[in-house]
Amino acid sequence: MTDPGTGELFTEFAVMLAIAAGVGLLAVRLRQPLIVAFIAVGVLLGPSAMGLVEHSHAMDLLAEFGIALLLFVVGLRLDLNLIRTMGPVALATGLGQITFTATLVFLICQLLGMSLVPSLYVAAAMSFSSTIIIVKLLSDKREIDALHGRIAIGFLIVQDIMVVITMIVITALGAATGDTYLLREVGMVVVKGAGLLVLVALLMRFALPYVLPQVARSTELLVLFAIAFAVGLAAFSDWIGFSKEVGAFIGGVALASTRYREAIGSRLVSVRDFLLLFFFISLGAQLDLDMLGMQANTALLLSAFVLIGNPLIVLSIMCAMGFRRRTGFLSGLAVAQISEFSLILAALGLSIGHIGQDTVGLITLVALITIGTSTYMILYSHQLFERLSTVLKPFERKDPFQERRLEPDTNQPGPEVVIFGLGRYGSRVADGFHESGWRVLAVDFDPMVIRQWRQRDDLQILYGDAEDPEFLATLPMQDARWIISSIPDVRINLTLIGSLRAEGYQGRLAVTSHFTAPELDAALQQQDVLLLPYRDAAIQTVQRLIAED
Repeated sequence: MTDPGTGELFTEFAVMLAIAAGVGLLAVRLRQPLIVAFIAVGVLLGPSAMGLVEHSHAMDLLAEFGIALLLFVVGLRLDLNLIRTMGPVALATGLGQITFTATLVFLICQLLGMSLVPSLYVAAAMSFSSTIIIVKLLSDKREIDALHGRIAIGFLIVQDIMVVITMIVITALGAATGDTYLLREVGMVVVKGAGLLVLVALLMRFALPYVLPQVARSTELLVLFAIAFAVGLAAFSDWIGFSKEVGAFIGGVALASTRYREAIGSRLVSVRDFLLLFFFISLGAQLDLDMLGMQANTALLLSAFVLIGNPLIVLSIMCAMGFRRRTGFLSGLAVAQISEFSLILAALGLSIGHIGQDTVGLITLVALITIGTSTYMILYSHQLFERLSTVLKPFERKDPFQERRLEPDTNQPGPEVVIFGLGRYGSRVADGFHESGWRVLAVDFDPMVIRQWRQRDDLQILYGDAEDPEFLATLPMQDARWIISSIPDVRINLTLIGSLRAEGYQGRLAVTSHFTAPELDAALQQQDVLLLPYRDAAIQTVQRLIAED
């Protein structure tokens, strides 16, 4: 099929973008990731439905740029320090989940009668989860720094590394055709990979330290240089026999250690997301609705495994390592969907000729089901855990020693003040009470904050989550005169108030909000206090300025 003319192609893209914006708006209202919306747009506009969008080289090119930038940004934000700070749990959970998922899904595919190579691709696709979606959801819920958030991001980074290794293996297998021996081809891949790494190391040592400060004088030039660097390494990687994705990923890793990492990453996200739009629409447009209907039962079975089996695998590994079932459950929900990388792997396998359109369609259908469903599972994760807490008890060890290490010394006298949240506001409140001679227990759900404050011997610090009723039941509240929440989230504070009242706490409460909330006023008793930091600071400022007039 020949590509349409420029005018016709421009009109086609205009219609496609307009419909994508409309469907994207609907997805946002439904709190769904845009990946789901864009694939749906492709199916809707593709030949098997309305037939408004045809496959074109222009769309392929934009899609390849999007994939290259996706891998570049992943490499750019590859935080190996996070894996180290999380200790063995990130590696054990990441590698363990991939191994168990891939093995079990492969066996399921074989029992369903699938041939060997498609079974391997489906098994690999089901093993990886979406870092982009999870980071977005955890950030929106302000749980990115919680223990379960850090662990989830840690093993998702491990998954990202394994994705790149899988792409290298697929590239080697794709090249090993005809009379080419696989062992020799693998050896060549290793040699080429070593050469690529040496080249990037030389650039990092002798070129980038001098070039980056010059191009960074202009923000626009810095972004242009980053894109050129990513695409250039992707093209070079493709030329020497690797995939473009591997080269782009290594390019991101090369810039990850520079001080321009955040500036580049923050400005490339929008460009990346826009270009990925064309990959997902192109993927959706290639799907045959009749074929998807025939694969519905298989897709539902695999989706059920991803939605239920993957979280249980993570939960089992983490509880065996000494974490509480709540932490394991909340972390495990991060793998209750398959990744955009799963779709990229499927597209790579299709281009090489390892799998057919039917396998790509199956993986895409599982992606639509699991991404759409898991989004709500993560958004309502705490409510879901409350309902399943009793059922999940067998997964928890009698001594969850990993989290017990974060608990305070029980030999100290009971606190007079318990403060939730050690942000800028909460830490100053804690210091103020401590300097006034009160016994203070500070609670935070960020393990890094706990470790920093533990260096002080004059303050009790405890790891915990204000939304966890089981944790609140363990608090030493017998001597507490005040329990203070510096967390300005109405929902969390309502949960905290309800749980404390259920535990029989009779002392005074003070909760923080950025605005007056009738629900909080109704939940608080007469002796309790609603803290409004911005309003209180403004009133004090006015009083001070009037007094000095």
